[in-house]
Amino acid sequence: MTEKKPLEPVIYPAFSTPFAQILYPDCEQLNAELERFFDVLTAQGDKYRNPHLHNYAQEALFESNFDLFKYDNPAVQRLRGFVLQSVAWVMARLNGYSHDELSRLQLNADAWFHITEFAGYFYTHNHPMASWSAVYCVNPGTSPDNKPDSGVLRFHDPRPHANSYLDAGNVRLNGQYGVGNHNFKLQAGQLVIFPSYLQHEVAPFMGQDRRITVAVNCWSNRYGG
Repeated sequence: MTEKKPLEPVIYPAFSTPFAQILYPDCEQLNAELERFFDVLTAQGDKYRNPHLHNYAQEALFESNFDLFKYDNPAVQRLRGFVLQSVAWVMARLNGYSHDELSRLQLNADAWFHITEFAGYFYTHNHPMASWSAVYCVNPGTSPDNKPDSGVLRFHDPRPHANSYLDAGNVRLNGQYGVGNHNFKLQAGQLVIFPSYLQHEVAPFMGQDRRITVAVNCWSNRYGG
């Protein structure tokens, strides 16, 4: 008689959170043009500053209005195309949309930029009224070696009680099963795409130069059937 092998549990993921990241190829020229354009806007005082800042007002942080993608600046429009194409790819892949189905979706976006100087930060928040959000890094700034969390884009585990009790049974879970924060130390040209419901923050930037990023919120309406 053949001895039967003991049954084994089947492990499968649930409640997973998708992220996507991509690098803009040869980003140096694009980022230099974006930085020059942002300097032109910020030089005009509060004209292009967001008057309804969703953060504590601070001299070390400039947040623009949310209409960045409406400017006809060539660098801005190249970035807009890159971001929206990347978000559309993520939507199509995760939702299983065919090319025809994707063509019937209208992708809308708000976009704005942040310029962060020494000790500037952004407290924990999410982005309601959007399905996908993204952050593009124009300039990560230079951080001191002894401040590894300087300017880190930090996402909080959306399962609020996942780490309420840790012992040998769960303390070393890894990958998509791990608990705790998920950090991105952004590099120039890096685009990070994430679900808008995720709570996230930017740790204080401790560099002596500046950190420059573009934030984007996306939502879509099905049309044409």
